[in-house]
Amino acid sequence: MTYEELIPAKGVVKEVINEAPGIKTFLIEVEDGYKEPAPGQFNEVYVPGVGEVPISVSDYLGDGVVAHTVRAAGSVTNALIDVGVGEVLGIRGPYGKGWPLSKFEGKNILVVAGGLGLAPLRPVVKKVERNRLKFGKLTILYGARTPQLLLYKYEFSHYRSIPNSEFVVTVDRPDALWDGCVGVVTTLFSKVRIDAKESVALVCGPEIMMKYTVKELIRLGFRGNQIYLSLERRMRCGVGLCGHCQLGPFFVCKEGPVFPYWVIKKYFWVDQI
Repeated sequence: MTYEELIPAKGVVKEVINEAPGIKTFLIEVEDGYKEPAPGQFNEVYVPGVGEVPISVSDYLGDGVVAHTVRAAGSVTNALIDVGVGEVLGIRGPYGKGWPLSKFEGKNILVVAGGLGLAPLRPVVKKVERNRLKFGKLTILYGARTPQLLLYKYEFSHYRSIPNSEFVVTVDRPDALWDGCVGVVTTLFSKVRIDAKESVALVCGPEIMMKYTVKELIRLGFRGNQIYLSLERRMRCGVGLCGHCQLGPFFVCKEGPVFPYWVIKKYFWVDQI
């Protein structure tokens, strides 16, 4: 890797969407030369004068316009969440290995997302929809702590309209207006029909959510090579130099952030699952 490859490209914020309290989606137009990201890849987003942070790609609109959904959680993301339309950011990427969708053709796709974990899985839903005949049934199970923290609510009706698909949502703590499912995301498995033998599961969310989701998937008959998870939140530099994201012999930013469960089990959660 050369020095020039580490220099961020100029990205201009074209639109900011308020998703939930403390969470926004930024549509960023990156200067010429930006490579279209694969679902599950990430960019390093640089806030001038503050620093940079790895953030998953939550959509790609073409012509160099990429979406990032950001939660204010640290010094860089707290600065990023206040950036407005027309302001300039730095973009490095796309990096990492995403969801290997070409391997899943002909299979049913089960998407299980918790909270902000829907962001790196949103491009999967869109790609499966665009290539609908290449895949079997699409099942999307999504959970958040409260109705207010659900992402992309303006897309929910569209998800339900995708042919040969199911979309079910739950929240841990409902409000007075909520009339949907209540409980953690694993409670949704009983509400859909899943053929484990013919399916692959793509999972992203808080680590505790992924832990119990994997346990439930195994109980349903999924094997370690049918379950894929994203470990993106462990990353920092994005190119395997800082070592912050090392997982056994792997750097999550280079060999991941998406891994099959059989790999993760060897080096992570060993005593937990």
